[in-house]
Amino acid sequence: MSAKLTNAQIAWRAAQDLPDGAYVNLGIGFPEMIAKFKPEGREVTYHTENGILDFGEAPPAGSEDWDLINAGKKAVTLNPGASFFHHADSFAMVRGGHLDVAVLGAYEIAENGDLANWSTGPGSVPAVGGAMDLVHGAKQVWVVTDHVTKKGQPKLVERCSLPLTGVGCVTRIYTSLAVIDVVDKHFVLRDKLPGMSLEELQAVTGAKLHIDGDIADLNVPEV
Repeated sequence: MSAKLTNAQIAWRAAQDLPDGAYVNLGIGFPEMIAKFKPEGREVTYHTENGILDFGEAPPAGSEDWDLINAGKKAVTLNPGASFFHHADSFAMVRGGHLDVAVLGAYEIAENGDLANWSTGPGSVPAVGGAMDLVHGAKQVWVVTDHVTKKGQPKLVERCSLPLTGVGCVTRIYTSLAVIDVVDKHFVLRDKLPGMSLEELQAVTGAKLHIDGDIADLNVPEV
């Protein structure tokens, strides 16, 4: 396999597509990195389930206010005009369709847009969080993930074998090898690493990659 993108590079690439003026929820863990890479001059308002709207960058080490954290218990700062609200009000925003984009991690994504990201099956420690609300409340659901598992198995598959978080909910996937849209229950390839052939990419993808127009090179800076 060709050299792949780091998690930071995947996060950078996803951040470039956040629409100006969007309200965005970033999932706990890897997706939180996206907040570091907001394009200059673009207005994006971040929402967190524990009750903050419009939080800013992480504070410098040693200056954290541990009463001011996101849903992943990481210290954040506030932008001018930020607001606080009850946990129930936060989920009312999610369930009411007020978020433009939710970005989550994944164990598996099916070609029809099904998402499995909370359990690896029997014996695992479940971690649902707010994901089941987010995948059905946000207008778009993006996934950031390595293209394959640690054992080299495809994460993008024909049908999920793990317990589902949501059915037909994923709209776009940013992986370590490609950018892929879910369109009419198919994976449609948009970007791929320039040093990787389509055949090589298909070999590590568990469902057919469809082509609709030109495929862009997935070029990202060192971040």
